[in-house]
Amino acid sequence: MKIINFGTYDLFHIGNLNIIKRAKQYNIKETNKENTLFVGVSTDKLNYEKKQKKCIINEKDRMEILNNIKGVDIVFKEESLEQKLEYCLKYKADVLIMGDDHKGRFDYLKTNNIDVVYLSRTPNISTTELLTKI
Repeated sequence: MKIINFGTYDLFHIGNLNIIKRAKQYNIKETNKENTLFVGVSTDKLNYEKKQKKCIINEKDRMEILNNIKGVDIVFKEESLEQKLEYCLKYKADVLIMGDDHKGRFDYLKTNNIDVVYLSRTPNISTTELLTKI
């Protein structure tokens, strides 16, 4: 199964790792086949457009970190929020997996035979929370 996920992945933390691990393992018991995991990393420009904040870690380094995470097969730049469908089609994704803070936001992809799954986030951890503590 081909799984796709998107994120900024700034200040990589255990919550980021947990969603990647869970996405990689999604539905494996039922299919008995290893998933291929594609991860779209929001570019610095896109992140600024959506959050009006600069990333702490630049996109090149964030992509390098993700490229070296066990379970991540392909890392690519996400340059537009409006192109989720195009990215899913390009990588022939069967399932989009996102955190449940995005619940319902990407359900429109289901009309293109792409399952959409929102996984619960790791409690008490977020990049925003980490930045506040720092």
